Amino acid sequence: MAKKTTGARRAALVDELSVESRRYMASYALFNQAVADHLKLHPTDLQCLNLLSLEEAPVTTGRIAELTGLTTGSATRLVDRLEKAGYVVRERDAVDRRRVLVSTVPDAVAEFGRMWDKLGGGWFTLFERYDDDELDLLIGHMRRTVEFSAAQVARLRGGELDG
Repeated sequence: MAKKTTGARRAALVDELSVESRRYMASYALFNQAVADHLKLHPTDLQCLNLLSLEEAPVTTGRIAELTGLTTGSATRLVDRLEKAGYVVRERDAVDRRRVLVSTVPDAVAEFGRMWDKLGGGWFTLFERYDDDELDLLIGHMRRTVEFSAAQVARLRGGELDG
């Protein structure tokens, strides 16, 4: 790893990183909104589908609440919307009939995947210019950002920043 700079150069780099991070997050939020609009979904519903595609299906609504940071009531309404749109189905757990499991609809998710492939192919082109060490750095940064963001969401939802 390269040596850290100090003083004015480091301060300028951190300031630039802060600005570019804000641009990056806004860009992703706007991209997410455009994809959701195209699919006639709420942006949170779109990200829930994204997260469900990374999970071992099926999952409970409680697990969806954990993944999204929503309350169980809000997660239930999210599942209602996804079910109405044809992306998920609910089914009783064969072992515990009291539990309701949520599964994605393969054809609907495949359509979602095809649209994502059309949009996402360019992402891989962006990564071609990086060597393996740089890719490791980016992966590490993204993982730490996900963890940090989850902690900040918990702080916000816990009212820690109020007053």
